[in-house]
Amino acid sequence: MNWTITYFSEAVQFEVLSLPAGLLARYLRYTDRMEVYGPDLGMPHTRAIGNGLFELRLTAAEGIARVLFCTVIGREIVILHSFIKKTDKIAPKELTIARRRMKKVKNDYP
Repeated sequence: MNWTITYFSEAVQFEVLSLPAGLLARYLRYTDRMEVYGPDLGMPHTRAIGNGLFELRLTAAEGIARVLFCTVIGREIVILHSFIKKTDKIAPKELTIARRRMKKVKNDYP
């Protein structure tokens, strides 16, 4: 059974699909693999952040981006947030946004 990828909102989907061309190509390649093999592609592609939050690690000539996601029951991957990285560590603001969205997804899931 394959995995399904959904987005937290249309705004998140637009944000992800607005990534620069090289990063978007990498995102599409990795999500195709995630639909078949699941969310754990292993380093350097994916990494667990903790408490059910994961990051999809994208690198291309345009820079570095992260797409934060979680999984829910029923083999579903929910894309929560994306951003272009500017520093070595993920900014606390970005983690807060993703964790708040993940909490809402987990609470609202049937």
